Amino acid sequence: MSGKSMAGLIIAVLLLVVGTNSLYIIKETDRAVLLKFGEIVNSDIEPGLHVMFPLINKVRKFDGRVITLDAQPQAYLTIEKKRLIVDSFIKWRIVDPQTYYTATSGDQYRAAERLFPSVDAGLRNQFGERTLTEVVSGERDQLMVELTESLSEITKRELGIELVDIRVKKIDLPQEVSNSVYERMRTEREREARELRSRGQELAEGIRADADRQKAVIEANAYREAQELRGEGDALAAKIYADAYNQDSEFYSFYRSLNAYKEAFNQQGDIMVLKPDSQFFRYLGRPDGQPE
Repeated sequence: MSGKSMAGLIIAVLLLVVGTNSLYIIKETDRAVLLKFGEIVNSDIEPGLHVMFPLINKVRKFDGRVITLDAQPQAYLTIEKKRLIVDSFIKWRIVDPQTYYTATSGDQYRAAERLFPSVDAGLRNQFGERTLTEVVSGERDQLMVELTESLSEITKRELGIELVDIRVKKIDLPQEVSNSVYERMRTEREREARELRSRGQELAEGIRADADRQKAVIEANAYREAQELRGEGDALAAKIYADAYNQDSEFYSFYRSLNAYKEAFNQQGDIMVLKPDSQFFRYLGRPDGQPE
């Protein structure tokens, strides 16, 4: 290969390298700044294909999407001086690339280091103005909204970052406090359980007493009705017997005498001392029962 061909090839390669380094792409999810000898000359680069001068310009790209940072659990005091362990996280995004780059050099970890103290101070102030009941109840959402809005103005101005949300994941009591709280809760629940059992036993005794009373009343009414029915039956039976016997009183006397003879002479060895002309033997002498 001749010297001219080699030089042409080198020039072509250099042009290709320069041309490649002169082009850059900004994605929809990116935010970027264009630097000229380290100085920001364009902080609002639109998504798409762009041209720059190699060795003179440099592009710094940042993630423009919402970023979530998980904070370490911190201890805060409520207005009642009760210590709480709060676990929270932060959602933020870049809204001013120039301020963000100037404040953090585009380093996400440096941004987090500057962001966390502000959030920590804001949470400490918010918890310090509220009671334990307020921070664990529905007012916690309003607390987070107010804190996000107030801190977002500061972070936009100082860091070029917009706070999208500050959210508390979990609120715990310190371990030594939790044990005493759980013990107190257990004691309270046991007391309520004893009260409920006592009320249940009292109610059960009342139900049993009422059931026994109703049983006694039902049995007494049933016995009274049975006696009345039995008396009515006996009276009706006596009336039927009387009506039947009145139709032939002589036959009835004969029939009763026969039954009396059967009962009297049923057992061997029995002795009965009566006069022969006694009324008991009147049907033994004459069938009609008339005295001789």
